[in-house]
Amino acid sequence: MVNANVKNLIKILVGAAWLDGKIQPEERQYLQQLAQEKGVAAEPDIQPLLHELKPVQPTECYEWIQEYLGDRLSTEDVHSLLEAISGLIYRDGEVAIAEAKLLTKLESLNPANDTPQLGHSDVLKRIQKLYRRWVDRS
Repeated sequence: MVNANVKNLIKILVGAAWLDGKIQPEERQYLQQLAQEKGVAAEPDIQPLLHELKPVQPTECYEWIQEYLGDRLSTEDVHSLLEAISGLIYRDGEVAIAEAKLLTKLESLNPANDTPQLGHSDVLKRIQKLYRRWVDRS
């Protein structure tokens, strides 16, 4: 039996990869490898996403995030989702505006974060910090 959270996470990551309009080769390789490792690559609802049979719209990605996080947001859940998406987004060495917006939106959902609105430079600093953290882990 495959864990539904794992499947949802893979869906979210595929959706995040589509945010800039197409899945980059580095993102594709990472997604396929991760899906294999997690044992969901052959799942009927995951396979078409991995093979890019249809693009994922941003609204779909955001819906999957909402389902994944549910109504009771925990700092740990938001943080782990941020890390997973960051790990994917930084694969191609570029962060598109839509991807940066997603990271910012997730960061704003964090219950431990009481900062109401972030300025442009704050967003860039946070993205750089996440990127450095991801590079250090690789």
